[in-house]
Amino acid sequence: MWIVYAVGAAFFAGITSILGKMGVKTTPSSLATTLRTVVVLIFAGLMVAIAGSFPTMATISAKTWVFLVLSGIATGGSWLCFFRALQIGPVSKIAVIDKSSIILTVLLAIFLLNERYHLWIQLFGITLIAIGTFMMMERKKKRAVTHETTSHTPSSSPQTINLPHKSSWLIYALASAIFASLTAIFGKVGIENVEPNLGTFIRTVVVLIMAYLVTFVKKEFVPLRTISVKETVYMVLSGIATGASWLCYWKAMHDGPASVIAPIDKLSILVTIALAWIFFKEKQSKMALSGLAILVAGTFVMLFAA
Repeated sequence: MWIVYAVGAAFFAGITSILGKMGVKTTPSSLATTLRTVVVLIFAGLMVAIAGSFPTMATISAKTWVFLVLSGIATGGSWLCFFRALQIGPVSKIAVIDKSSIILTVLLAIFLLNERYHLWIQLFGITLIAIGTFMMMERKKKRAVTHETTSHTPSSSPQTINLPHKSSWLIYALASAIFASLTAIFGKVGIENVEPNLGTFIRTVVVLIMAYLVTFVKKEFVPLRTISVKETVYMVLSGIATGASWLCYWKAMHDGPASVIAPIDKLSILVTIALAWIFFKEKQSKMALSGLAILVAGTFVMLFAA
């Protein structure tokens, strides 16, 4: 059953990336993260109330609290970096880099959580995922603009000017991936003896506090009435999709192996790339599509290894 939840997490995570991109066009990224986290918290709180697991908070051990908080901090760091990258970079490329966290996640799960089922098959699968991810991270060649000088310099030759290229989104995307891998490992340890919905709620509270503090320090609070209705709707929908993805993901983590669930969750890239092509016209090269096929193959190898 955990496989079904893992697939559900991947589907909703794929939608989240697209809705998140639409919701941060003009809204400051840290403020957008804060607003989305509020929606996720409400969503998670409703699920905890339905499950009736709030009273069990008193029985959570100190060790579990520590790892849930650490997981929440890592999640907050990943979100803040991810949505800043989305604001200034191409969504399909950022999603690929963010999903590369699977490589570190699986290695940590194998060697720290001792999730060794068929080690050589697992390593082969993660190698395929790494190769596929690298191929999908292919950067477009810089273009040059050639223009003639005006009549003031009739004898001068054409000038070649390189277009400016924003690469800071790459740094944010890589940071997002590192934090995401830590999120999975910390969360796996912290969720073991906690009802999954409650664990998600606690982690979301930590994320909200972190996002609020960053927004406060960066002075990015703006009157809500100044945010367009369209972006507000996308942020709310993104928060709901994130909440659904998290609830599925941590239910799967509670019941299954992190080294397999994490690769399945990263198949959300299929949804993201398809929607990025539909909504943002972000086409993929033949190499990127080949990399995607190898990445998917590696994921199925990991599933077989379990």
